[in-house]
Amino acid sequence: MRLFIGCLVTGVLLSVMSFQNKKSLKGTWQFCGGLFNGKPNAAPKDYILQRKYTDNSYEANLLENGQKPYKYEAGNYVLLADTCLETQTFSAQPSQLKGITVHFAYDIQHDTLVLKAKLPNGFIEEDYWKKTK
Repeated sequence: MRLFIGCLVTGVLLSVMSFQNKKSLKGTWQFCGGLFNGKPNAAPKDYILQRKYTDNSYEANLLENGQKPYKYEAGNYVLLADTCLETQTFSAQPSQLKGITVHFAYDIQHDTLVLKAKLPNGFIEEDYWKKTK
């Protein structure tokens, strides 16, 4: 009986711990630069690119002083180990990525999200997003 209760308590603790470790990008992130095909890609100076992530989706906005936020992209994502599977569902501009799942290697280093991918068109992208909220 003691063995049964010990196993039950251990199982409950493991379940709670695994639930708490559920990975998410939830929060607000601001683009702070990166690399595009190995060349520096600086963050814009006249406006801010921002992504807001929920548990399984994101919305990307362009923020410019004195203007309403401009939604330029949205989509869904799933985190699997060190991979972020991202599928664009909305684009304000014509896009070859709409409906295509892109496999990003991702890492969070302190307050910075690093996304790296080889895009379907062959371009290599590495983006840095700083968490603001």
